Amino acid sequence: MALLVHLLACAFGLGSWVAVNGLWVELPLIVNTLPEGWDLPSYLTVIIQLANVGPVLVTLMHKLCPGRLKETVVIYCILSIGVISCVLLAFFWDKTTVVAGATRSTAFFAITFFLSLVDCTSSVTFLPFMMQLPANYITTYYIGEGLSGFIPGVVALAQSVGIAKCVNSSQTAGNQTDGGLWSSHTEYLPPNFSTEVFFGLLAVMMCISLAAFAALNRLPRIFDLSTEKLVPDAVASVSSGLENPGAEAAGEGARCQGEAAARSEPLSTSPKHSVYQLTFIYFMVVWVNCATNGVLPSVQTYSSKSYGNLAYHLSAALASVANPVACTIAMFFQNRSLVFLGVMTALGTGFGSYNMAMAAMSPCPLLQGSVVGEMIIVLSWLFFTGTLSYVKVMVGVILRDQNHSALVWCGAATQVGSLVGSLTMFPLVNVYRLFKSGDFCSTRCPS
Repeated sequence: MALLVHLLACAFGLGSWVAVNGLWVELPLIVNTLPEGWDLPSYLTVIIQLANVGPVLVTLMHKLCPGRLKETVVIYCILSIGVISCVLLAFFWDKTTVVAGATRSTAFFAITFFLSLVDCTSSVTFLPFMMQLPANYITTYYIGEGLSGFIPGVVALAQSVGIAKCVNSSQTAGNQTDGGLWSSHTEYLPPNFSTEVFFGLLAVMMCISLAAFAALNRLPRIFDLSTEKLVPDAVASVSSGLENPGAEAAGEGARCQGEAAARSEPLSTSPKHSVYQLTFIYFMVVWVNCATNGVLPSVQTYSSKSYGNLAYHLSAALASVANPVACTIAMFFQNRSLVFLGVMTALGTGFGSYNMAMAAMSPCPLLQGSVVGEMIIVLSWLFFTGTLSYVKVMVGVILRDQNHSALVWCGAATQVGSLVGSLTMFPLVNVYRLFKSGDFCSTRCPS
């Protein structure tokens, strides 16, 4: 029984961010088709931020109408929306319409918003549901959440997204028949399986998450909670919520109080941080999320695609894999030293600065056309994502041991950083056109 619940918890966590992660790793193929081209990631960062209206509404419902919002109903709704959106994406991702005289990927943007709404809202609904189960199942849920980024990245690597080669062709000059102008252009080789199949796989993963949640919600909920460090009131509220789904929302306030009380035990022995230390910690939260969720993703095409589609493909896929790997490392190697985390933040910022510099130099970045240049940009994206993901996890651990209010402010700082980053980059990319695109094969760069 316990093994079954662990498998279901892992499968449930799989649906948390699988859709958005899947979109990012599929971008190397999508940008070659949709009219926005290299600007597409900057649109996605803004759309994902707009989708935070979902968790905001859920939070307001909890505050203004406590006990009225049924978490199970919300989870059923958002997972169903996720399944439908993935299916629609497989059929309509490349459909365009003319808006204000320009061709736009309206279908792709609309479906992406709903997928982002699903994933963003999962952050404030999935975990509260899992809090009804013993703590060891929450760990399994986090493993599933990590797989939501790992599996799409591995699938994209197997897909060989948009591998390209340079092809020479001749064009007849005027009426000349014996001479022509030679030009080189990029020809994209077909992937091992299509974008439609990839989005279909995302729909299957969302279905697995939905089925796992339905099973978790219906399994007999008789768990031995005697070993859990929970206060008696929390145990009573959890039991009543599990045995009677209708009472789940009514007991939510008590469960939150029980969770805070359960955390109070380590809080009494954990070191408190000074105002200056907390200021530094929150600065790291804002800066790291600004860089990883807004600034750098908006220009990933410009920093990587100038080296070729293979470099862009590997940068996107391996960066997606690096996030859950870094989180796994943080589970076994925890270093809470602020000096160490500051060094890691500076190191990640250094890799991000290199990525940004290559984007600014597009379409002629350093070492373009060499294997060394391709390796450096791929590794730079890998280490940028990995180091700052580790910082995110450890900062969350530190603030969790501080107090519950510190975690709330951590969430606010995360959203502020992400929003500032995406809104800052969007006009720079799409209005002021500070970054230039170019064809890898036909662009002539100074030697």
